[in-house]
Amino acid sequence: MRPRLAVTIGDPAGIGPEIILKALADPTITESCDLTVVGSRAVLQQTYQRLFELSKENQLSEAFVNWENLKILDIDFNGKLEDIRPGIGNSVTGEASFSYMEKAIAMTLAGEFQGIVTAPISKTCWQMAGHKYPGQTELLAEKAGVKRFGMLFVAHSPHNNFVLRSLLATTHIPLSQVPLALTPELMSWKLELLVESLQKDFGICKPKIAVAGLNPHSGENGQLGIEEKDWLIPWLEKESDRRADIRIDGPIPPDTMWVKPGQAWLGLEAKTYDAYLALYHDQGLIPVKLMAFDLAVNTTIGLPFIRTSPDHGTAFDIAGQGIANATSMKAALRLGAELITQRNKNYS
Repeated sequence: MRPRLAVTIGDPAGIGPEIILKALADPTITESCDLTVVGSRAVLQQTYQRLFELSKENQLSEAFVNWENLKILDIDFNGKLEDIRPGIGNSVTGEASFSYMEKAIAMTLAGEFQGIVTAPISKTCWQMAGHKYPGQTELLAEKAGVKRFGMLFVAHSPHNNFVLRSLLATTHIPLSQVPLALTPELMSWKLELLVESLQKDFGICKPKIAVAGLNPHSGENGQLGIEEKDWLIPWLEKESDRRADIRIDGPIPPDTMWVKPGQAWLGLEAKTYDAYLALYHDQGLIPVKLMAFDLAVNTTIGLPFIRTSPDHGTAFDIAGQGIANATSMKAALRLGAELITQRNKNYS
């Protein structure tokens, strides 16, 4: 059976509806999985009509899906359609995108879908609508009853078979709070989630994992920071001793950890790891976006179902113009289907 995926359109004033209509024009995606778009039919129809008019004026080079082939779960969010305009996020669009997510999660937990692919939402618009979540990841975890989860960014190199995987130990917190948030306990359960995902979702039985240092030169024996010497190195030694099934290297200086994966991404021969564990947001995401901005996929690990998302935002500044790039959405759909297929193999 083909993987069953729910695809939420995200903030209806953003580029979500557009990149979904463009991504689903790719037959390699629609043939590999059973897709249901969760959102407002009227918003999708308006977006479709706009793209159709642009294509007639020869202003649109990218194809978009045939409307008749689109399977839509229409959500009534008690909002006003006239208050939804491309590029203008507000409390109405925030409420709409929240409603789409709630419905997709509920139906996935009920077994209707095996995974969710989420188009971008605006955290500000969620706040304006009264929904105090840092983002979609936290809502997914709460509804699924999960307290331990992680943000894993995945990208396939277009030059070879190298797959870049970067897990963030801490996510959306100020940089000043990172040293306080990082603890051996946190690192242990993040590592546990990463190993489980590599084995269950990617079929890597004995993964090799690189762990970044926190400070420049990984602290240089306490001269440039004490965290490595005080607890990170002892933690790594302890985890290496108790995990004979995996290889853990670190702490690797953050300014050099990404050199080899960067070379591999470009198709060069280089020693790489199955995953890289970064200690804070920008440490893990700057290299990912530099190497694979249009190809990277945000994957939430630790959930009882698959969740992927394009690694970009709502792009209100270009919404409604027909110029949004659907590459990352295509990658998110493909990866979602691949991960479900791998999980099915594990249980067969």
